[in-house]
Amino acid sequence: MDSLSPVDELIDADDTLVDNEDQFFIPAVLLMSLNYLWRHREDWFFSGNMGIYHITGSNPCIPVVPNAFLSIGVDRRKDRKSRRNYVIWTEDNIPPIFTLELVSHKPGGEYDSKMAIYARLGVLYYVIYNPEFWQRDGHDPFEVYKLVDGAYQRQSGEPCWMPEIGLGIGRDRLIDDPFDREVLTWYDARGQRYRSEAEVERDRAAAERQRAATEAQRAAQAEQRADRLAARLRELGIDPEAGEAVD
Repeated sequence: MDSLSPVDELIDADDTLVDNEDQFFIPAVLLMSLNYLWRHREDWFFSGNMGIYHITGSNPCIPVVPNAFLSIGVDRRKDRKSRRNYVIWTEDNIPPIFTLELVSHKPGGEYDSKMAIYARLGVLYYVIYNPEFWQRDGHDPFEVYKLVDGAYQRQSGEPCWMPEIGLGIGRDRLIDDPFDREVLTWYDARGQRYRSEAEVERDRAAAERQRAATEAQRAAQAEQRADRLAARLRELGIDPEAGEAVD
């Protein structure tokens, strides 16, 4: 590896501009969810639109840049710093286990050239999300492929469970989104969508408000019962405070 360029000299990506906001937004949604789900783990790295440098192509200085990728078994923060890029030969030769491509107005080789690159890299799961141009491309809006014996095989079902990762992936509407956007999100083995941190906190706050309201209602009911009992005792000529008969 001595002949390879120093990491600091490698560009951050491939200088190709993304052509719609979803190519930033959807990876960000997945990352924020993963930050919460795996908040106690330090053995993973997820990024979007970052260059992956590898030696399986014609030139190790030319990266492949998925819209998002996940690696497991690497430091969450390399040398306690943020990565500028993902250089496989400095990551114990651990390739991503998952890559995501979002098809845009201009096809970018998602179904052929990039698929071939990820297969050579050994990326186990490859997801292609194509909600707008799937008919143009002759594909489905959401496709998941798994690398089997060096070739990608289309997986069935949605959400698609990925046991080697311990996550499923599928589509859903973004909760509390004024634009009602469809996004990709993580699922558990039962096919239930993982809730975001904001949803969990909102539900916890709602439960606490309900608990407080229930306790207040119980206290009010107890006070009403005490008042009725005191009134009844007075009718019987008993001072409820002294516990003695009233002359």
